[in-house]
Amino acid sequence: MPTGLCFADFGSLPNMPPTAEQKILRVTAMIPRGTVTTYGRVAELAGYFGAARQVGWVLRRQDPATTTIPWHRVVNATGAISMSIGRNGSDWIQRELLLEEGIPVDRSGRLPLRTYLWTPDPLQIFQALTGGQ
Repeated sequence: MPTGLCFADFGSLPNMPPTAEQKILRVTAMIPRGTVTTYGRVAELAGYFGAARQVGWVLRRQDPATTTIPWHRVVNATGAISMSIGRNGSDWIQRELLLEEGIPVDRSGRLPLRTYLWTPDPLQIFQALTGGQ
């Protein structure tokens, strides 16, 4: 298996619908460089309205050093990085990655959400979640 990818990156078994984790990762993988979205919006787009915390747990399991999923482009509903001791430094890694993409983030983790908010194409989301069916 390639480094940085997990079983969820490879889709479902034949005739099996994608799991919640797979859907969350597929939506997150679509967020373009230089834009952000919220945990709640990822949940909604993946078909799990109100499951922002579940999105957070799925993205938290991504290894910042090896994953190809742009987990750092997902922030909380107030337009800030969810800063926490429990994140083991990934909050500061997230800040640095966003700064590298040209998104201004202050030291407390706040950013101008409206300015950099990703507006996805609904058809592209549908195709990513259904395999284009």
